[in-house]
Amino acid sequence: MSSNAVALSRMLIAERPSLVRRLARLLGSEPAAEDLTQNLYFKVQRVEDDPPILNKRAFLHRLATNLAMDWLRAEKRNYALFDVIAPVPDVACEAPLADRQMLDREQLERLLAGVEELTPRCRQVFLMRKFEELPVNEISRRLGITRSMVARHMDNALRHLLARIQETDE
Repeated sequence: MSSNAVALSRMLIAERPSLVRRLARLLGSEPAAEDLTQNLYFKVQRVEDDPPILNKRAFLHRLATNLAMDWLRAEKRNYALFDVIAPVPDVACEAPLADRQMLDREQLERLLAGVEELTPRCRQVFLMRKFEELPVNEISRRLGITRSMVARHMDNALRHLLARIQETDE
């Protein structure tokens, strides 16, 4: 082992608590600072005698800072890599199950067939009220019928559609 490596190792042992605190401040993590201090020890073991190091303390602190900056850059790359991948939420899919979708589709088809079975005037009133969302007054005005007749057509349409759905579910 070189004389620089021996001197730096001794200095590292003596200055270890202050280096760990400094690295923890830079990194924001004491465990990471401990790891880097250990890495610093291995790095110091490979230091050669040529060229001679004049200010060993400054060299040691510069080496620690460089390791910290490398660690921060690597963490930034890791976060960028994993930020690209959207996290999978731990929430169940809100879409209905396939069998429920099939049953709903069949029920909708029965309902649409039931609408087609209505008399033309009854179907017209039903569509104006439920799909165009027109008020009863407007429907009676447009069709030239009384409000009670609009109500009667709606009642007939809803009874027919309910019966159509119930008879196929049984």
